[in-house]
This record gives sequence, C-alpha cells and structure tokens, in this order.
Amino acid sequence: MFSLNAEELKKYQPNRYPFLMIDYVTEVVPGKYAYGYKNLSNNEWYFPVHFPGGPNMPGALQLEAMAQMLTVALTTQEGLAGKVTHALKHIVRFKKEVLPGEVLHIEATIDSWKRGICKGRAIGKTNGEVACEAEMLITIPEILEEFLPKK
Repeated sequence: MFSLNAEELKKYQPNRYPFLMIDYVTEVVPGKYAYGYKNLSNNEWYFPVHFPGGPNMPGALQLEAMAQMLTVALTTQEGLAGKVTHALKHIVRFKKEVLPGEVLHIEATIDSWKRGICKGRAIGKTNGEVACEAEMLITIPEILEEFLPKK
C-alpha cells in the first residue's frame, strides 16, 4: 500500500491537464483498489460553461475521474505502468451535483482482471454523501489483443 502525489500519479495515468481528473491518490493496493480525490476549485475550465449561474462538474467528467482512479488501481501492478486503457462499458448513476469548492473523493475497486479486461466499480463522494457511482469494464488493448482470435 502506498500513495501517489500529483507528479507520481502521471507514471500510472496517461491523461494530462486539462483531462487529468484526479489530483492525488491517498492509498493504492495494486490490483485491488485505489482511493484519492479531485479538488474542485472555482477555476476549473468547465465551471463557467456548465452551467452559467449554476456551475457543477459535468457527469461525463465525474465518470472520467472514477475511470482514471480505476486505471491507477490497475496500472500500478508490476509491468503495467503507463499502459493505455480503453473503456468497454460503463453503468453510471449520478446522485447529486458536484459543485465548485468541493472535493470529490473517489474509491475505485477492481473486482476482476483477466485477459486484458478489468471489471471494477467506483464511488465518488462529496461532503460525505455519494454523488456518483459506476460499474466499469476497461481494457488494456495491448494485452487483450493477445487473447483475441487470429484473423
């Protein structure tokens, strides 16, 4: 178990500003789970346009933050650092708005990892309340291709 600051995180998460949707990983057990957060300052690029007069974090970006945390839980395993992941399927539920000034705490857990496909889930919370949750299937295409039928 270890933590990852903003710079260390970049070794395991290929996204960069403005699409890096997590700031810090407080706890990670490779292949099991990753916990961390995204600080939502008033200066986030999406707040002025989503929505004027009622800014909140877009749902697609909440999902992206959860998927990025799941990616960290996956790519911190030996030999997977820096590997690119792709989404296969997401089932997401949004419970409340995520507002400027809040901290989105994210808990991502791997349920299974086989043949290049990761099945996992994540929960995003603000002020101790569930704001969003998702069940996700992500893949590392480079590994998945080894198991696909040859043409």
